[in-house]
Amino acid sequence: MTLVDAPLTGPVSADPGLGPVVGANLRRLRLKRGLSLERLASLSGVSRAMLGQIEAGRSAPTITLLWKIARALGVTFSAFIAAPNAASSTVLRAHQAKRLTNRDGSFTSRALFPFDQPRRVEFYELTLAPGAEERAPPHPPGTSENLVVTQGTLELEVEGATSLLDAGDAIVFVADVPHRYHNPGSKPVVMYLVMTYTQDVG
Repeated sequence: MTLVDAPLTGPVSADPGLGPVVGANLRRLRLKRGLSLERLASLSGVSRAMLGQIEAGRSAPTITLLWKIARALGVTFSAFIAAPNAASSTVLRAHQAKRLTNRDGSFTSRALFPFDQPRRVEFYELTLAPGAEERAPPHPPGTSENLVVTQGTLELEVEGATSLLDAGDAIVFVADVPHRYHNPGSKPVVMYLVMTYTQDVG
């Protein structure tokens, strides 16, 4: 499965308000670093037209596109969907969850943490449809992933080495290299991922 840098024909988020949030944060982060759209396009490999559509809130990007942009800007994935929250505790209601998915909807990522400040650790619920795969680009240097499978069977490939994980199995790996998630089974894979960065970025 290949995700292409092209306008999307359908929504990629269960949260209809996510597009404008991502757009506003992308513009803020880009200007903070003094980058033009052309320069960011060159650094990220995402076209200037697509970046412009995202910033304007007219196009909700795929997970792969966000990873490319995040890496180019040197920020965490969550920096794009951050919203101020001054509460000392936060309930994350399931029906209000911020979810991102790939183009065909076979891979879904649900953030399980508030976006009130930059952080070194992020927590996600991931779902991968039967027979589907998701290829993840390298994350920032030093990033690690700690993943546990709670349903189904996951085939995880990191730098050519493949691990087969059943429900209850966990793995920790360095994620600053390309890696691939694949569901070889007949039912969805559900997994929980803790991503740790070497430093706070945002």
